[in-house]
Amino acid sequence: MTDTAPTATAPNGATERRVRVAVIGSGFGGVAVAAALTRTGDVDVVLLERADRIGGVWRDNTYPGCACDIPAPLYSYSFAPNPDWSRRFPPHSEILDYLHRCVTELGLTDRVRLRTEVTDASWDEPAACWRLRTADGAELTADVLVPAVGQLSRPVVPVLPGAERFAGPALHTARWDPTVRLDGARVAVVGTGASAVQLVPAIADRAARVTVFQRTAPWTLPKPDRRHGRLGRALYRQVPALMRLPRAAFWSATVVTGLAVTGNRAAAAALRGLSRAQRWWQVRDPELRARITPVEPMGCKRVLFTNDWLPTLARPDVDLVTERIVELTGDGVRTADGRIHPCDVLVYGTGFAATDFLVPIRVTGRAGRRLDEEWRDGAYAYLGMAVPGFPNLFLMYGPNTNTGNTSVIYFLEAQARHIAQAVRLLAAGGPPLEVRPEVAADHDAEMQRRLAGSVWTACRSWYRTASGRIVTNWPGMAAEYRRRTARLDPADYGRTR
Repeated sequence: MTDTAPTATAPNGATERRVRVAVIGSGFGGVAVAAALTRTGDVDVVLLERADRIGGVWRDNTYPGCACDIPAPLYSYSFAPNPDWSRRFPPHSEILDYLHRCVTELGLTDRVRLRTEVTDASWDEPAACWRLRTADGAELTADVLVPAVGQLSRPVVPVLPGAERFAGPALHTARWDPTVRLDGARVAVVGTGASAVQLVPAIADRAARVTVFQRTAPWTLPKPDRRHGRLGRALYRQVPALMRLPRAAFWSATVVTGLAVTGNRAAAAALRGLSRAQRWWQVRDPELRARITPVEPMGCKRVLFTNDWLPTLARPDVDLVTERIVELTGDGVRTADGRIHPCDVLVYGTGFAATDFLVPIRVTGRAGRRLDEEWRDGAYAYLGMAVPGFPNLFLMYGPNTNTGNTSVIYFLEAQARHIAQAVRLLAAGGPPLEVRPEVAADHDAEMQRRLAGSVWTACRSWYRTASGRIVTNWPGMAAEYRRRTARLDPADYGRTR
């Protein structure tokens, strides 16, 4: 990126300048906003990626069985439909390939800087720009900063007594080591979240024994997966408009799940009934069925779509342990009942630090204001994107923009369009954009008021901080978010100089 912003003359005679935008991250969020910005005109946008290739969570998560749990027609960009999905819920390799193909076809390849980890970002008030420092000591300058690092980039590994004594490999699902031998091994899996629900069925046939340690039983629903035949894929390639049909169908289905988690009793009752029927049909042992029956309200944690998790738990070579883990030994896991469960490999399917936004990047705004201090009581941002005191900073997948019912890509595209509007205002010669404190405060108060009555307050989850504040989820339907972000209102932003 350059140290000066060149100017140009617009068709109406007004002076425009070329806005320099630095995007941190090259997952679905980073690519979405880069694509939107390149469509706005003469924008100098660069994607700064700390890893040696793009992909975000789909680059980092390579564990056996890793796949999408949102139907692919919906878990893809609206502007880049893919006719070649092999199945409705494709494996992670296909999703990663799709993202790479989008980068190439959208002309973004030369805009990506790999192995570039941003450690510090500071707002330069006199120059009205962001100054970035990378891990190797390099410095970059940008007019607009767009962190797109996501909510699921920092794995959480629980601190267990005796961890240093365990002699075998220990790894997190998001830091998978393909050289670890699972064939014929005794594998212990800690956690029963989305990753474990995919991993355990995928390794059960390979391992000698799998022991699953469950703190709370998850709610599950049948996964309506199917293969896509060659004829159907060929038809989609010939008539791309047909791909809108399954996208619309799955969108309609997510409206039902959205209603269920946002308070509609009839929708919630229907999904609970379907989940109960799945448990009864797939697990005939009443004792095991009792242990896998959730006690927390449906939706307070992520509901998991799966067809093989419950039957796998019923296998004779798979053990479900509900006793609390007290320590690790040299060759196993000791639980509160005194039993030692032997294992050769230990896998943590324990999720991510989703509430620690932007950690460990140090972001300093106007007048030396630190973003981590601004967020010490929990992250917040106007529409999940803008924070007072931090001009020309717009977040992708920021606070309270996670979805409890549909594809996050729908939210990312809405944010990308909103940010593109901001950049157009700046390109037209407007002053730096900083959301007004009262606008951000009113928005946050609304979010927390609505979330206080939601199902997400009913249990501990990665949606909440240690104090109980929900900083990840959007409280309403996805369509509401799109509507509210459709037009950037300059009145929401104040002049910073």
